Amino acid sequence: MENSFDVAIIGGGINGSSIAHQLSKMGRKVIILEKERLACQASSAAAGMLAAQAEIEHDGPLFQLALKSQAMFSDLSSELYEYTGIDIEFLNTGMFKIAETEEIALELKKQVSFQQNWDPSIQWLDSRELREMEPSLSPHISGGMYLPNDGHVQPSKLSHAFAMAAIHFGAVVHENTEVLSFIYENGHVKGVKTTKGIIHCEQVVIATGAWAAKLMHETGLDISIYPVKGECFSVMTEEPIINTTIFSDKRCYLVPKRNGEIYIGATMVENSFDKKITAGGIATLVERAFQLVPELKDAAWCRVWSGIRPQTGDGNPYIGEHPVWKGVFIAAGHFRNGILLSPITGKLVAELMNDSLRDDTLLTHFRLDRHKEAVS
Repeated sequence: MENSFDVAIIGGGINGSSIAHQLSKMGRKVIILEKERLACQASSAAAGMLAAQAEIEHDGPLFQLALKSQAMFSDLSSELYEYTGIDIEFLNTGMFKIAETEEIALELKKQVSFQQNWDPSIQWLDSRELREMEPSLSPHISGGMYLPNDGHVQPSKLSHAFAMAAIHFGAVVHENTEVLSFIYENGHVKGVKTTKGIIHCEQVVIATGAWAAKLMHETGLDISIYPVKGECFSVMTEEPIINTTIFSDKRCYLVPKRNGEIYIGATMVENSFDKKITAGGIATLVERAFQLVPELKDAAWCRVWSGIRPQTGDGNPYIGEHPVWKGVFIAAGHFRNGILLSPITGKLVAELMNDSLRDDTLLTHFRLDRHKEAVS
C-alpha cells in the first residue's frame, strides 16, 4: 500500500471529501482515511436543506459564511456531475418558515425585514396566501416567511460526489481505516498511525465531526465539540402534497425529495453517541408533522434513521490550523449546517493549506484557540 502523501484527511464525511476535492484539483496528493464507510455518519443522515436564512437568524460570521456557501451550489451541482456523473439533486424550490402563533408571526415578520437586506425576494405571507401556494398546510398556521431561493440536495449523493471528484483528480480513499495517533517531529506533523499502517504526510485535516475532540485532545488542545443525536423518518405519497420545504420553529421540518419521499425530522438529543432510534422520538415527530400537514396521515411509511451531529459550545464550527502543531488543520463542528457549509469549507480550508487564501478575515472567527490557549 502506498503510504506517502501531501495531505491525509481524517474522516470521509461531507467536509473531509469537500476539502479533498479542492486540494486534489490544486494538484495536491491526497488520501482520505475513513474508519468505516464514506458518508456513513451525519453526512448521510441529514435532510440536505440549504437553509442559510432560515436556520441562522442574526448577521455575523456564520451567517456570512452560510450565504457564501449557499451561492456556490448551482455551479457546484454542474461541476460535480461533469466530473462524476452523480446528480446531487439540487432543487431550488424554496422554503416556508412557518408561524403557528401570533407571537411567532411577529418575530418572523422582523426576520423578513432583516433578511430582505440580502434577498429582496423574501416576503411574509399570511395564512391565506400560504395555503394558496401549499394547500395541504393546516389552517391553524398563522403565516410564514417565504424564502423562494432556498433549496436542498441529497446529502449522501453530494458527499459521495465530492469524494469521487477528488478521486477523479488523483486522490486515494481508504475506508475501514481508523487513525490512531499522529507522528509529530520538531513542531510539525509528519504523518499518522492507522489500523492498517503508517501514512507519511506533511499536512493532516481532522474532519471527523462529533468525534473530532478525541483526536484534537492528543495535540494538546481541548475543543468544545459534543454530539447531538437526531432521529428522522420519511413517508411517500402517490401524488405530491407539498412542493416546498416546510420549516417550523418547533424542531420539525418537512423536505419533499425528487423521488416522492418527504423527509421529516429531527429530534435533538444532546451528548449522545447512541444512534438507537426511539419510539418516543419518532412519535413526537409524527405528531408534529400531522399538525402541520394533516394529509400526511394517509402517506405510506418509508423508513427511519438517525445521525450524530457535531455541535460546539458557541454554535460556530472549528475551521483552521492548529495554533501550535504545524500542519494540523480541522474542519468540524458544523452542527445542522454541515451540508450547507460544505462547499465553502472545502474551498477555504484548501486555500489555507495551499497558502493561496487571499483573505482569512472570516476564518479568524472559527479558529481553534478562540476559547482556550493550546498546551504546547
